[in-house]
Amino acid sequence: MKKIFSTILLAAISVIGVQAQSVGVNAESGNRALEQANCWGFGATTYTSTAAQVITGSWSIRSNSPTNMDPGACWVKSPWLKPSSGNITLNIKFETGNVSTLARATIRRVIAAYISYDSTKNYGEGSFVRFDSTTYNSNTTTLIPTTAQSLSFAVPAAIANSGLPYKIQLSFVGTGGTTRFNIDDISIPGTYFSDPANSCKPLAQKADADGDGVADIEDAYPNDATKAYNVSITPSKTGSTLLFEDAWPNNGDYDFNDLVVNYKYTGVTNANNNLVELNGQAIVKAIGASYQNGFAIQLDNIASSAVSSVSGVKTNSPGWLTVDANGTEAGQTFANIVVIDNVSRLFPTPAAGSFINTLLSDAKVAYDTTNFTITFTSASKVSVKDIAINPYLIVNQNRNYEIHLADKAPTNKADATLFGTADDDSNVGTARFYKNKNNLPWALDVIGDIPYSKEHVDITSGYLNLT
Repeated sequence: MKKIFSTILLAAISVIGVQAQSVGVNAESGNRALEQANCWGFGATTYTSTAAQVITGSWSIRSNSPTNMDPGACWVKSPWLKPSSGNITLNIKFETGNVSTLARATIRRVIAAYISYDSTKNYGEGSFVRFDSTTYNSNTTTLIPTTAQSLSFAVPAAIANSGLPYKIQLSFVGTGGTTRFNIDDISIPGTYFSDPANSCKPLAQKADADGDGVADIEDAYPNDATKAYNVSITPSKTGSTLLFEDAWPNNGDYDFNDLVVNYKYTGVTNANNNLVELNGQAIVKAIGASYQNGFAIQLDNIASSAVSSVSGVKTNSPGWLTVDANGTEAGQTFANIVVIDNVSRLFPTPAAGSFINTLLSDAKVAYDTTNFTITFTSASKVSVKDIAINPYLIVNQNRNYEIHLADKAPTNKADATLFGTADDDSNVGTARFYKNKNNLPWALDVIGDIPYSKEHVDITSGYLNLT
């Protein structure tokens, strides 16, 4: 069955010939006007469904009987396209016509040419350049074949990948006899670049100041070739909420206000949709703990070497933290970033270690916001789908004492001997982590900016439908 290069371009116009990296026509629409509306051109050719003339499928293109070698007499011309490297291919078949006598000299030739764009010319068509041809002769010893022939013409290096618009014209010429060409399955390497809504002129070139292949109008960073798009990575534009209970492996008072952090992450990608930056925001809203806890994240399955730099974190060189030159924590398989080494130190009053915004009797303290950036190496080719952020609490300046979300794996630094002790029911062998015997966690991640419990109020009392 014939492969049909068909799609829809503009409202209700059926198109033959818009496909990734190729532009083609094969007449299967059965209506040449549809292809003309889509900027194909035809000279002294029509569509045929006569079985003896069709090469593949139900329709093919049929030429008039050629009478001279002028390429402007009988042809098929492509829309404007941006050619790429490769071969222009097509199938032809000659009708028996009047070539069966060896004594009759007959020439049939297919000429391949390209046409440059010149805005000062009619239809924008500039110079016409022939670059290849295939010739068939009938003479006293040879007959023109009447079986299907597959032709191939290499796209000239002068136009391949130039980024400029061209048309490709295939001309069907000859002298002697009356035999016609049947033509099918024309395929041209390149990208469709015509505008049917504007007299089939080339699409308007969009400004691209930094040359990254993304038009300025679509580029969030039009003057920076390393960046192109901003992408949201967290499910809520207003941020989500992390709530920690720091008594693990004991259940504790289960008020989930020992650290309350509103967070969101956005990414910056380049023209190839690889992440250039991961931008995080952590807003510490409440500390219902006497412990001096730290807040960190692990980028699961992202090697530390994929990160080129980290900026904006709030650390003060505590003895338990060693950071590599790129800003990630040393000795970790995956990229770990300690965002805040001691959240209590963010609030000068009341004194470090005191409750912040969890006691109704105390005055409310302004939230603290940390904006940090993780920059990736150009060679890492990290995509948004690769990002899995694993946040955790570092308890009371003890680096080996981590609290993660339920079933989120600990980092290399965590003390594995704590699993399965006290109220914890973790099982390293089955990748069960940070759940008690009732499957309850020590950390919650909730979409949106939500209220938290006041001090010593079990969270299930505040959220009656929490399960």
